[in-house]
Amino acid sequence: MRPIVDPREGDVEDDASSTKRRTLVSLAGSLLAEISIPKLLAAWAILIVLPALLLGVAPLLASIWIGTVSSKAAAIFSGVVPALLLIVLIGLAWFGGRPLWRLMEANFWTLNALAVQPAYALSREALRQFAERFLPVDADQRSRDMTRALSAAVSGLLICGLSILMVALAWPSTRWTGTLADLSSPATLVHIALHNSIVIVAGYLAVAGLMWGLADTLMPQPRDLPRFESAPASGKIWRVAHLSDIHVVGERFGFRIEGGRSGPRGNERFKAALAKLDAIHANDPLDIILISGDITDAGRSSEWAEFLDAITPYPHLTELMIMLPGNHDLNVVDRANPARLDLPTSPKRRLREIRALSTIAELQGERVHVVDGTTGEPRSTLNAFLEPYAERIADFADRGTMRGTWELANVWPQAFPMVMLPKTEDGLGVILLDSNAQTHFSFTNALGLVTREQTKAIETLARRYSKAKWIIALHHHVVEYPRAAKALSERIGTALVNGTWFVRRMQQLGGRAILMHGHRHIDWIGSCGDVVIVSAPSPVMDVTDDRDTHFYIQSAGTGADGNFTLFEPQRVVLRGSIDPTREDGAMPARRDPAQARRTGQKSSASTDSPHKM
Repeated sequence: MRPIVDPREGDVEDDASSTKRRTLVSLAGSLLAEISIPKLLAAWAILIVLPALLLGVAPLLASIWIGTVSSKAAAIFSGVVPALLLIVLIGLAWFGGRPLWRLMEANFWTLNALAVQPAYALSREALRQFAERFLPVDADQRSRDMTRALSAAVSGLLICGLSILMVALAWPSTRWTGTLADLSSPATLVHIALHNSIVIVAGYLAVAGLMWGLADTLMPQPRDLPRFESAPASGKIWRVAHLSDIHVVGERFGFRIEGGRSGPRGNERFKAALAKLDAIHANDPLDIILISGDITDAGRSSEWAEFLDAITPYPHLTELMIMLPGNHDLNVVDRANPARLDLPTSPKRRLREIRALSTIAELQGERVHVVDGTTGEPRSTLNAFLEPYAERIADFADRGTMRGTWELANVWPQAFPMVMLPKTEDGLGVILLDSNAQTHFSFTNALGLVTREQTKAIETLARRYSKAKWIIALHHHVVEYPRAAKALSERIGTALVNGTWFVRRMQQLGGRAILMHGHRHIDWIGSCGDVVIVSAPSPVMDVTDDRDTHFYIQSAGTGADGNFTLFEPQRVVLRGSIDPTREDGAMPARRDPAQARRTGQKSSASTDSPHKM
């Protein structure tokens, strides 16, 4: 017998944060009704106002210091003040000036990541979304490329124009030199500093908007991969199983945040993927199993525990697994409430980081190396890097103190990128990036950013291992695919805000590297210029229990032209209609009117043939 409302199938409460079951307007309405205004104001002050003040006041402080040193120097030469005072002032500048400059630079890039680059990305993708509405369904690739390029150009001009307007409005209230007397009036100093900051950031955005728009206009546009090369008769071919967005939940009948009830319940689909991989590996061995982020649904301890329990029966598979973090592993504050906001000073973000890092180290700590942030060279293994912090990490996990939050602040950024080095001079290496922007708000958890430090490390590794082939793995998609998006939210709500910049930097690795990512749950293989890009589908999202899902085993090696390329992949289908709670294995049809309306009751069952592009 089945109850009128089967609790195993979930209900409307499971859809609280689901972008598949609710519109962004509906989610935003819930957010406005439930958000904590005091927390929001405090977060705004810490993340926006304070960096802006520090950036804007820096020129005044610098001018005050220079004026003070100049006056003291003049007095010294007139014999009034001892020369020792000048030496002290020079010493303070030497030791204190560099930290001040680093603080100013850090706050500039903080504002850039929070507001500047997202503003340009939002403008560009909104224009593209609008322009693509007027393209015919059968528009050719050239027309789509032209639309994308023109949208980037117009966006750059629009951002530049608006930024110049902001500079013009703020300029009358700016002042770039000051005196010690200015420090006696904090209100005046704050007023000047904020306007200085607006001019600095807007001036940068005016120039950068033009440069970004021009670069995005002239760069090669993403294209579907026209064909796979034939595998050579000789030469090494690496088999890479690419899993992504497995969203492990901590409950037996747990539903995923994004999908709500529009996704398989529990973790049985992930366990089915492991069983499939086990059988495949026994017959045709794999070289790597890559999990490109969103291992968990919300970064909770119970979810990481479920993940470890799921992989424990397969030690020969775990020896091949490497993984990197996704936004769901780090940025989800509350699974059930998109309005939930944590202050930047909260220890909860750090807790999610150390949970992820501890599990990553358990899985691959002896097989990957961290990279020196200054030289870009590989150094110790991940486990060796974490060893000096082990006691503090354990203590922080137990107590979650504010002191621990600050003490461990640099552990996470220093751990990335991680690199699995090639075993031979011309072997395959894997570089694992953290592409997650730091957000403290569930509603904006999906945004991404690749730091300059990680990008420089990739370039250094590529130069050092000049004959090696590389998989560069990250969570976020680096380009928008050459197909129409259903909604603007798909383009801007999950964006890697400097993705096109990152792709341009990776062009120098064309023919030697393949980018692999997840995040969007979209099945796509294509290229952008000389860089091949692989987007992984999710084996557990966007469908109900009775429908099939799939993932791919990619085959990579050296093609006829000597470039590192992909050969035809193996599509692995995970069959639906299996109910682990029933002895007969049968699953009655789920009563999901919304899903039926969206799909028209058409089956999504697929064969084991390779995917088409």
